[in-house]
Amino acid sequence: MIIRSQLRNRLLISAVVVLSVTLALTGCGEDAGNPESKLTVAEATERIPDAPAPLRRVRAQANQLLPGGTAAFEERISDLRGYPIVVNKWASWCGPCRFEFPFLQQAAILYGESVGFIGVDSDDAEAPAATFLQSLPLPYPSYLDPDSEIADLIKAPTAFPATAFFDRRGRLVHLKQGVYSDEQELIADIERWAR
Repeated sequence: MIIRSQLRNRLLISAVVVLSVTLALTGCGEDAGNPESKLTVAEATERIPDAPAPLRRVRAQANQLLPGGTAAFEERISDLRGYPIVVNKWASWCGPCRFEFPFLQQAAILYGESVGFIGVDSDDAEAPAATFLQSLPLPYPSYLDPDSEIADLIKAPTAFPATAFFDRRGRLVHLKQGVYSDEQELIADIERWAR
């Protein structure tokens, strides 16, 4: 009788664990909807001739997946010294990332002449990420980060998405963990932290 009770308790605990893992994975699955892009690829890659040179260089690589790991990422942060920076960690398989991409598209267009935007495609493969960017193009580049080394550098959690804010001196000043619920929430963080 005691053995049966212990076995039932173990099965119940196992079922709860499986259900919890399933629910957690669903939060970052592809079932979070397919929001409409606010930009076409042509609009996302359009030049901004009146922006300062470092911000023009960012836009010149819009919607590209860049190699180079932490060294290339740190070089970009250094190149953008003097401008605040917004860094978004995303992955093509992440439903919440897909949900907030239109907010990031709009914000990068709105602030593109004064704030640097950078993406970090972590824990992802290049082919699905490239396909993802065809449906939701970004007006800034993303660094390939398959082993989450850049994510670790910016102290981003393992959960997706995460958005880091750097000040004009290139110092990390804020990290938003999780998805932005709407564009206004993202704009408020940009106004507060990207100074």
